[in-house]
Order: sequence, then structure tokens, then C-alpha cells
Amino acid sequence: MRVLMEGADSDSRSPKANGEMHLEVEVPETAHQISKDSWFQVGFVLTTGINSAFVLGYSGATMVPLGWAGGVIGFVLATGISLYANALIARLHEFGGKRHIRYRDLAGHIYGKKAYFLTWTLQYVNLFMINTGFLILAGQALKAIYVLFRDDHDMKLPYFTAIGGFVCAIFAIGIPHLSALGIWLGFSTFLSLIYIIVAFVLSLIDGIKDPSKDYSIPGSGASKVFSTIGAAASLVFAFNTGMLPEIQATIRQPVVKNMMKALYFQFTAGVLPLYAVVFMGYWAYGSTTSNYLLNSVSGPIWVKAMANIAAFLQTVIALHIFASPMYEYLDTQYGITGSALSPRNLSFRIVARGGYLAVNTLVSAALPFLGDFMSLTGAISTFPLTFILANHMYVVAKDNKLNSLQKLWHWLNVCFFSCMSITAAIAALRLIALDSKTYNLFADL
Repeated sequence: MRVLMEGADSDSRSPKANGEMHLEVEVPETAHQISKDSWFQVGFVLTTGINSAFVLGYSGATMVPLGWAGGVIGFVLATGISLYANALIARLHEFGGKRHIRYRDLAGHIYGKKAYFLTWTLQYVNLFMINTGFLILAGQALKAIYVLFRDDHDMKLPYFTAIGGFVCAIFAIGIPHLSALGIWLGFSTFLSLIYIIVAFVLSLIDGIKDPSKDYSIPGSGASKVFSTIGAAASLVFAFNTGMLPEIQATIRQPVVKNMMKALYFQFTAGVLPLYAVVFMGYWAYGSTTSNYLLNSVSGPIWVKAMANIAAFLQTVIALHIFASPMYEYLDTQYGITGSALSPRNLSFRIVARGGYLAVNTLVSAALPFLGDFMSLTGAISTFPLTFILANHMYVVAKDNKLNSLQKLWHWLNVCFFSCMSITAAIAALRLIALDSKTYNLFADL
């Protein structure tokens, strides 16, 4: 990786990005705080993203269609290529002597105005769909708690999704910007450990009790092919945020050096809980693993309730991270600065953030197909933003400092991930179409 990224520091370092000398770099206007957080706090933000309640869905959404060999190899490869692609983006943060605190700012600086708006559209779609997935998870966690104590089925999944959306809106109104999460990141880590440990231990116990497991890949012919492609998109979705420049904007100087520390933390210690729960869940239940692992486990009711409560609360915090670029855009656009509790700022957050999450909640309740949304998000936004655009931007930005082999490498990445994006989008849309035929809108899954 080092050879292929040679020259990465030269422009953006001017000599700043490698961290020792601090020259003046232009910083765009923003209503949110920047350069306030340590690399360790940013590392926890990234780790919160990959160990969100989505980890409870990967056993069913990725391992079941891929099997042991494809799943394990796929997760390891996805980890490596995601670290590489994110490192490319991180090293361009101060390219051209200007801090690019938004993904669209970086693309606009390198390509021009049209790319600015195209990247913003892609990123908006990416984050909207990620948040849709979080709201589906929030609804599933609340419903799982309900059915532990009641079997009347009076409360349906869309109702729980609506409750989840309301709680997320309250949290979004109370936390003005990403840096303000502070202690909530500690709570998020604690909550993640609860549902990951519970899911891991209960799956282990169930797996020991039932040694006969079926790991055959379900489906046949075309359905297997499309499911495999969709699972590949879910793999890259698992490790990428689509908003790395926005997260990097919060980190203290030297921004590139510190961001690399945060990325190494995310892709080493940060991925271990995800690996543990995903592989254990699939080992225990095989091809019958649910798309929400806590629905598969058996054990004491109070333990399962605690895990679902933790999953719900962590989802609220994680959603706020992925919605923050939209919040930053709205706050900056309308000049929302000063005290977070001033009547004007508070009322603006109620209307703007509440309205955004209301639309998000409606989509989540209408189409509660979690695995399909993970695949579609990976296909139409994660692949283009994290892999295609990152490699192409790097070639354009560092054109004079890359040799022929390095350029060829990046162009091969662009071509390969473009093909993957197209095929994965077709596969994901096919899955959504099939599920939409099987279930009605606002289905109670």
C-alpha cells in the first residue's frame, strides 16, 4: 500500500500534512466546530459506525449468501481495501493548501462545480439510505423487546419504526454538532459491547446445544448469483461511512497524521467485535440466521431485552453521526451559529432536523427490508464514493507524482469497482422488487 500511495503527502503537506510543520491553510466557512477532537475520539466515532447495530444483520445478510469461504475471505478483503481507500481520501484533506471539510468540497476542488453537486447528491443518497437502515434497526429492536413480553401482535413494526424516528429526532435536536457527542461516544461503545457480547454468548450456547447445522447457500441459479453480488455490496457497506472528510474536519492538527491513526484504530481493534459477532452468529445458526441476529438467539428474556434496548439506544447515537453532514449543511446555509439553546437555533433544529427524520422514518416504515437497503447503499453510493471516486481523485490530484504502475493500479480499481457498483445495484434493486411483491408497504416483518 505504501508504494502505491507514494507522493500522498507532498501536495497536502506543503509541508503540513505529514504533521510536523503547521502552515496556514484556508478553512471553509461552517456553522459547526472543526479541529477540536483528538484522533482517539475520532477513532471512536469511526468505530461506532462499524460496530453499530448493523453488525447484528451481517450474519444473515452477508454470511448466509456467501458461505464460510466467501464470507470470511470477503470480510478480510473488504477490511483491507476499505482501509486503503479511506487512507487515499484522508491524505487529500489539505490538497492545494485548503482544508476540504466536506466530501463535495474536495471533489469540487479537484474536478469543478459539476462534480461538487454530483458528489453532494451521491453523499446525500448514501447517508439517507444508511439512516433508513438505522431506523429499520431501531424499529426491529423495539419490536423484539415487545414480543418478548407480549404475543398479541397489536403493535406492528411500522409503529415501532415511528417511535424510533421520534427518539432520534429528540436526540438530534439536543446535540447541535458532531463534536458535541463527547461522552455519548463512550455510552455508544458501552451499548455496543452489551449487544455484541450478548449476541456472541447466546449464539455460542445455541451452537453448542445444536451441533447439526446447515451451511449450504440457499437459492439456486440466478437467485444465488444476485444474492452473492448483493452480499458483496453489503460487505463494503459494513466498513465505510461515505463522510470521511466531514469526520476528519473535527480532528486536531496535524489532520492527516492524526486521521491515519484513527483509521488504523478503526481497522484493527475496531473491527474485532464485528468479526466476532458475525462469524459466531453464522456458526451457530447457519443458513437459517436471521437478518437481525437477536431474533435468532434463545436465552433469558431479561438478557435479550437488555441487548435489544442497547441496540436501540446505540442506533440513536450512530444515526446522529451519519446525519451530521446534512445537519451541518442546513445550519451553515441558514446561519445557525451561537448558543445551541437560543430560541432561534432550537426552533430551527426542531423544524429542519425533525422534518428530515420524519421523511426518513416514513421510508423506513414503508420499506423495512434491511438486507436489501444495505446492498443498495453499498452499490449506488459506497462503491462510487469510497472506491471509485477516491482512486480517481487521487490519480488526478497526484498525477505528476505517480509512476505508470501506480496510475495503472488506481485505474484498475476505478474500472473494477465501477463494474461492481453497476452489477450490485441491479442485484439490490431485484431483491427489493422481489420483497415488495412478497410483502405490502409498511409490512410487519
